[in-house]
Amino acid sequence: DKGAELADDLLNLIALHDASNIAAVIVEPFAGSAGVIIPPKGYLQRLRDICTANNILLIFDEVITGFGRCGAWTGAEAFGVTPDILNFAKQVTNGAQPMGGVVVKQDIYDTFMSAPGPDYVAEFMHGYTYSAHPVACAAALASLDIYKEEGLFENCANLSKYWEDAVHSLKGIKNVIDLRNMGLIAGIELESIPGKPTARAFNAFLKAYEQGLLIRTTGDIIALSPPLIVTKGHIDQIFDKLAGVLKNLD
Repeated sequence: DKGAELADDLLNLIALHDASNIAAVIVEPFAGSAGVIIPPKGYLQRLRDICTANNILLIFDEVITGFGRCGAWTGAEAFGVTPDILNFAKQVTNGAQPMGGVVVKQDIYDTFMSAPGPDYVAEFMHGYTYSAHPVACAAALASLDIYKEEGLFENCANLSKYWEDAVHSLKGIKNVIDLRNMGLIAGIELESIPGKPTARAFNAFLKAYEQGLLIRTTGDIIALSPPLIVTKGHIDQIFDKLAGVLKNLD
């Protein structure tokens, strides 16, 4: 229950630069590529409160957290904090096609639409060569339908506790110094080999691959994020193999 006060560092920046010189605060609901860093309870809400009080936009980068991974549609929903702008990608098409999108609050949209100018000038000129590509849009619509029809977000939410117990079953194994989880994601932090940062996790990657288990490493952290169709049997397989790898790791 500690850590929300870390958001008060934003107040120091406001005091230094003045809120009028800060357009927005951009954060991931949890930091994925940095090693599955889950924010302290209340941290995001504290950021929201400070931004609201100082008329600063709060932007959530949900490229990793969006669409089910946290057990909800978005990290914003999972944490109960509404940003002013939210961007997404990756899972909107299940990775089958490149696509990204941005969601904004109504007042931001209205600000652009009410900008003065002649009727024949676009309010917000924004577009790229492959914007709204029909194949990418079809993949996104199909993915969103499958998420809903097969209840994949609900599957994630229902398995979250089972996943959490499996993650923390690794507690006490040599070289494991921290375990973090949320929804169907996990970060398993390993003690670094002196003078050889990242080597221990990379060795785990190689040994796990030999066992038929593909993991991702970032630094000396193992990051896990199974498909949303995962079952309890799959989770058991993942952690049985991973525990064996870690127990025999130098």
